[in-house]
Amino acid sequence: MDSSLPAQGLELRSLLNGDGTLELSLSEVPIPTPRENQVLLRVEASPVNPSDLGLLLAGADVSTASFGGTVERPIVTMALPDGALRRMTARVGTSMAVGNEGAGTVVAGGDSPLAQSLIGKTVSAAGGSMYSQYRAIDAAACLALPDGTSAREGASSFVNPLTALGMVATMRREGHTGLVHTAAASNLGQMLVKLCVEEQVPLVNIVRKSEQAELLRSIGAAYVCNSSSPSFMSDLIDALQLTGATLLFDAIGGGRLVSQTLTAMEAAASASSTQYSRYGSTTHKQAYIYGGLDPSPTVLTRSFGFAWSLGGWLLNSFLQSLDAVSVQELRERVAAGLTTTFLSHYTQEVSLAQALQPEAITAYSKQATGEKYLITPNQAR
Repeated sequence: MDSSLPAQGLELRSLLNGDGTLELSLSEVPIPTPRENQVLLRVEASPVNPSDLGLLLAGADVSTASFGGTVERPIVTMALPDGALRRMTARVGTSMAVGNEGAGTVVAGGDSPLAQSLIGKTVSAAGGSMYSQYRAIDAAACLALPDGTSAREGASSFVNPLTALGMVATMRREGHTGLVHTAAASNLGQMLVKLCVEEQVPLVNIVRKSEQAELLRSIGAAYVCNSSSPSFMSDLIDALQLTGATLLFDAIGGGRLVSQTLTAMEAAASASSTQYSRYGSTTHKQAYIYGGLDPSPTVLTRSFGFAWSLGGWLLNSFLQSLDAVSVQELRERVAAGLTTTFLSHYTQEVSLAQALQPEAITAYSKQATGEKYLITPNQAR
């Protein structure tokens, strides 16, 4: 391995203590020597996704955060809500590295031909522990980015793009002909809009602000419904009648939106029925919850007949249902569209130390649309 590399690097860690407190800190860890089929990645950009926050913050109450340590080595402590510790006893006392995905430069590699071929290239990867300055990772898990593509552009090449592709693939696999998506103005939502335009898939977008609706229309969205509008339900039913969409992907989780959407699907399906049935329409309606922006209970008011299902959807489970060739084809499609269909937008770039400052934690913990953070682990403070 290159002798010019440092012996140690920084890594962001999340530790859940037995007293119900969460501690976030930066640890110095040895920089590993890559094994035969591994590469050593100098991580230059890694996004803060909602899926990262579950591990990073463990549901802790950010308003209780106290900040200590130094500017270079901050330590953040916060308390978990009452009863939350019981659900996470398996991680108590284990310091956990964070960060699902990222991109950077391969600075060393094992002896395998693939590992050697990636040295010096900018690649993206989704191997976990990416809020680190250096990461040893299997060469097969890396995606070489097109020439001229920066680590910043490739940092979010896994979670959001493959989720968008997975939603469309799930729709086709299950025999639906259109989609409904909530929290639709997010980075993922914008990708899905552009993908569905390319694929000619009818897509109904649900947002909660008028400016979000205008944003989506500006990139090609044909059907956008504002959940804060007094006419939301009638607008949603109209859109569902026009599109025939019977598959919902919900990023919210809590509240009544899943129930409202299933009810609107039932109303749209029943509108053309010529015969009454006390059991409702025979059109099957499927809702998948894939996010948890609202941690409150999911409330169902059963006004949508009996032909419906509600379940969870995870990207990893979807990818595991595919063969290796299909997964690679999806990743290559993402790589080709990183500056177009799968372009990500960031409102703030922070170093590892800056990611543990009060203003940063307050901002990214809100998971607000249009406020996506990018961590740049090798950036000097």
